[in-house]
Amino acid sequence: MEKLVTFFTPTYNRAHILSRCYESLCNQHSFDFKWLIVDDGSSDNTKELVQKWIDEEKRFSIRYIYKENGGLHTAFNRAVEETDTELFVCFESDDFFTPDAMTIIENTWSQIRESSCVGFITLCKDLDGKLIGTEFPDNVKTTLYREHRRIAPGDKQYIFRTEALKKVFPMPSFPGEKFFDPKYRFFALDEIGPLAVTNEVFDIVDYQPGGLTNTMMRQYYNSPNSFAEYRKLYMQLPDRNFKYIMKQNIHYMASCCLAGKADKAVKESPRKGYTIAAFIPGIVWAGIIRFANSKIYKRMAK
Repeated sequence: MEKLVTFFTPTYNRAHILSRCYESLCNQHSFDFKWLIVDDGSSDNTKELVQKWIDEEKRFSIRYIYKENGGLHTAFNRAVEETDTELFVCFESDDFFTPDAMTIIENTWSQIRESSCVGFITLCKDLDGKLIGTEFPDNVKTTLYREHRRIAPGDKQYIFRTEALKKVFPMPSFPGEKFFDPKYRFFALDEIGPLAVTNEVFDIVDYQPGGLTNTMMRQYYNSPNSFAEYRKLYMQLPDRNFKYIMKQNIHYMASCCLAGKADKAVKESPRKGYTIAAFIPGIVWAGIIRFANSKIYKRMAK
């Protein structure tokens, strides 16, 4: 019988914390899942560690895929392509699940399985048991992806219908750029259906120093084309005020400058008037980004 869920873990030199992920899966009340690990070019002992688990584990299947380093979005593309279960969950290497994770997933999914929902959203906590962000109001049962953080700010966990994900993936890639947040494609799910919401919690987040949250400024500098695409998406979101749209245009202009295509910024912008107004502030912000990253690289070189 086919499993219900694929837990996808993208990893890069995270052997030192992967055991915690594995242990949390071993402690589940239900094993109606597969674990898919996509290794984005690790140079540590991740492969040997995972192979040991594959050889020994009898309760659930573990699949390990090694690929050349290309960034999280390329690992995500591969995972969505390889997944054959009904549901798909990104299980980050710095996360771990409570023992009732599968119980929550199974119970919630049974309630919305026949609906038009493309999945559902749950909450996250940190290592101290503190809720990350806020709960959804009691009167909110579903939301579009683009709206959910305005309703309930903070990091969330997403359980997606795999069939829906396959309709909007793969992610685009730019040569030499290793950052393009997969959330870029999640916005496209709004054209397919809403996400149900629940205030249940099963994901415990432990942000790592080398993780995405802690390297954003460097990613901004190293992947300007990807960031520009993001900003073009954000500036087209409905029901956003002048301040929000202007902010996106300043970031967009800065990314275009960093990508060496400032001369094309207005032409390629979906909000040309705003982009013209953001031209000078964007150039200034690009200079600040360059300066900040020069300081970062100097610290790394010491």
